[in-house]
Amino acid sequence: MSPKAQIVDSHCHLDFPDFDEERDDVIARAIEAGVTRMVTICTKLHNELKVRAIAEAHPEVFYAVGIHPMSVEAQPLVTIDQLVAYAAHPKMVGIGETGLDYHYTPDSAELQKRSLRIHIDAARETGLPLIIHARNADDDMAQILREGMDNGAYTCVMHCFSSGPELARAALDMGFYLSMSGIATFPKSQEVRDIFGSAPLDRILVETDSPYLAPKPFRGKRNEPGYTVHTAQVGADVFGVSYEDFAKATTANFDRLFTKAKL
Repeated sequence: MSPKAQIVDSHCHLDFPDFDEERDDVIARAIEAGVTRMVTICTKLHNELKVRAIAEAHPEVFYAVGIHPMSVEAQPLVTIDQLVAYAAHPKMVGIGETGLDYHYTPDSAELQKRSLRIHIDAARETGLPLIIHARNADDDMAQILREGMDNGAYTCVMHCFSSGPELARAALDMGFYLSMSGIATFPKSQEVRDIFGSAPLDRILVETDSPYLAPKPFRGKRNEPGYTVHTAQVGADVFGVSYEDFAKATTANFDRLFTKAKL
């Protein structure tokens, strides 16, 4: 593996307090490892200013805005107009993360669905990719994404994909992308690796979801964007290609989906 091969961390959370003491150093380490771009994700609207400031301060960092499904009860629902307004910023490149989480927050399922539909409409209107979080909600997720497509095409990435093969197939059939996180490096994640391996390489992204889900050999520690290279090495193995070819392919996929972040 050549850690200098250029690659993208398509999903991280650089605004989280885990990075407050060394954010600049974390970004510098990622660049040194070959991570040329990072998308930091705003999950609560009141954090948008902090997330935006991080992106504005670093040429390699872009950002996305949405309300995480686990946060929908704690704040007013975002509107389409608000998301469209945020999208006017040149470094705001995606809508989300949004989605459905019935594992941690099943009681807010109906509110999560309403929020998800708003984000889908905003993705369609802005032309920016939708960033989806899905946990224990495969059937409802597939149904709502299909309904959204029936109302007009939009683009989408299934972030940190670890759901079942049916949702993966539904997403791929709609032209969406699957993003590989550190979960794919865990010994007990063979089913996840098999799902990725059965997908076309031109629909795969790679991410850290840092500070969470650090890949081997850092599992259990704080994750950071520079560790993208370790997940990508597993991805290369899954697809039977070199690290350099996997990095090149996933970077091209990122450019095709996140067009505002293309170099």
